[in-house]
Amino acid sequence: MTPPPLSPPTPPVPLPPTDFSINQMTVKQLPLPELVTACADLGIRGVGLWREPVQEYGVEAAAKLVRGAGLHVTTLCRGGFFTARDPAERARALADNRAAIDEAAALGTDTLVLVSGGLPAGDRDRDLPAARERVADALADLAPYAAARAVRLAIEPLHPMYAADRCVVSTLTQALDLAERFPADQVGVCADTYHIWWDDQAPAALTRATTTGRLHAFQLADWTTPLPHGVLTGRGQLGDGTIDFHHWRHLVESAGYTGPTEVELFNDTLWASNGREVLAETVRRYVAHAC
Repeated sequence: MTPPPLSPPTPPVPLPPTDFSINQMTVKQLPLPELVTACADLGIRGVGLWREPVQEYGVEAAAKLVRGAGLHVTTLCRGGFFTARDPAERARALADNRAAIDEAAALGTDTLVLVSGGLPAGDRDRDLPAARERVADALADLAPYAAARAVRLAIEPLHPMYAADRCVVSTLTQALDLAERFPADQVGVCADTYHIWWDDQAPAALTRATTTGRLHAFQLADWTTPLPHGVLTGRGQLGDGTIDFHHWRHLVESAGYTGPTEVELFNDTLWASNGREVLAETVRRYVAHAC
């Protein structure tokens, strides 16, 4: 009787480069303590956190846990959602963002990532420029508050398919035009390859952001098709899609960027898998496709 074929051996996990950071959402199935332990076991030094699981665990407890493992919090996600017209809604958004800034400071990160928000429900004039101006108004209110706590605000442009309901800032150029109304050490941008890879103006904007000290966060995710229903969870594992990560890494490095690079994946298949295995594979993919 012929024996079944042997499964190929699992390749070893290389030591992650010092600039590598794992965004918590990539392995959201791992509770925070398990994520911290897994990062320490693999030699990962940076982690990007999300507000909801941190709040659930306790902000101060999370800060102590991460520091105790020798990890650095590279970003906190997310603030933003500034586009409401209703004064009461805008006041609630500003209050929530001040809380997010306080949480970032408590966690020891200098960067809060902002998603601007989409067109307000029922906004019949469909006025994208006016919505972006409301984002600028919110930044004017929040930037001094953040600066007093040594936290930078990083505007993240999202792919245009999210403009209606999630983010009226669709290109890196639009994000920079907003950011440049404020000091560079207060407001900059977060560039995620998933959202900008398609834009032929993005390379110049990325160089502009880096050379002016406004690239506050740099994230990687691959673009794979077909997109899933709802499109939010379509971010592919590095190497599974169409994005040339060496190209984007070269752009920021040649312009002088020396900060961390986060891998942030929203993917139902990855979330249904063993979180430690996903984390190990992400390190392998980063070394293979982005270094």
